[in-house]
Amino acid sequence: MLKYIREYGEYVEITGYRDVDFDKDEAFLKTSRKQTRQNFEIQFFDAELIATQEHLYFAILNALQVFKNKTNLSKSLSMETILFASAQHQIQRAIERCGIKPQTKNMAMMIIDEDPKQIQDVQQAVTKCVGKGPDESVLEMTKAKEEKIKKTFEITDIELRTLEYCNQEKAIVNLVIERVALLSTQL
Repeated sequence: MLKYIREYGEYVEITGYRDVDFDKDEAFLKTSRKQTRQNFEIQFFDAELIATQEHLYFAILNALQVFKNKTNLSKSLSMETILFASAQHQIQRAIERCGIKPQTKNMAMMIIDEDPKQIQDVQQAVTKCVGKGPDESVLEMTKAKEEKIKKTFEITDIELRTLEYCNQEKAIVNLVIERVALLSTQL
């Protein structure tokens, strides 16, 4: 999903990959890190802990805003995005919560850049490295994913009942996005 965020003059790509084999994860990460030394931002997430594309989109918006306001906690927009996506202030905790690990099978990815062609080139490089085409369906909610997200983000049944106007899936997404938004208000 490529979107243009006019307020910040940036394009954002949010996608995912299914059944990624991280036996060679170290080489994979080194390859992607070399590419990130250019002027674009890239971040990888465990897709099983991402509550839809909407979750990442709001994390990105919050990260862009704190950089604009010069209130960012980290030095890079990609790292700030994982802080927001995880609703954590500490980088290590953010990575532990939402980052990719050797056992990650479904991966979410975001790329931010002013140039949509650059984003396309980076996505093609990642696709080549992963050896599989993008699959945005890894970002969709499933019952198993709902349970993992509820546990990870400490979403209670009481909170879910307060959002009785929508189904459980939408309630979980809304509560995760609320935690993302609240991060910038917590010191």
